[in-house]
Amino acid sequence: MEFGQKLRSLRILKNLTQEELGERTDLTKGYISQLENNQSSPTVETLQDILTVLGVSLADFFSDKQPDPQVLFKIDDQVNYQDEDLGYDLSWLVTESNEHDMEPVLLTIQPGGAFKSFTPSPSESFIYVLKGSVKLTWGDHEATARLHESLYFPATQPHQLSNPANKPVTLLLVATESYL
Repeated sequence: MEFGQKLRSLRILKNLTQEELGERTDLTKGYISQLENNQSSPTVETLQDILTVLGVSLADFFSDKQPDPQVLFKIDDQVNYQDEDLGYDLSWLVTESNEHDMEPVLLTIQPGGAFKSFTPSPSESFIYVLKGSVKLTWGDHEATARLHESLYFPATQPHQLSNPANKPVTLLLVATESYL
């Protein structure tokens, strides 16, 4: 299997779009497309960043042998993303979470900020507030969870998390399927 096809297959196996992979690696969707179509070649550092998000080492990517699953995820394994426009920081806590039924992330929303809005899906979400308080807008409903409180909801309605307070909120968010 050639490089681009293998990269595309691995991305699809991890249930990521080109845009999502680009977001997690600070690359553009267009560049990911170029790599998958063998129109561009990444640097070793860029390839390493992509493979880290996909949960595969360089050696495993170029090998036909299937690696043992990773069970311990250290702080260096986390992938971080910051959206300054919306005012949130996101850390994927498990590098290969897209191939599992759950996707745990650590989310910090700045005062007046919001996490991206989501359309209805068959996913479910669990949120535990570690610091501050967060507002969930879920369809026509609103709920505010404070320190050490939880939210649990089916993603069957449009929904968004926001921080109307004057202090940052930090929470653990675990979603099923490809929510994020």
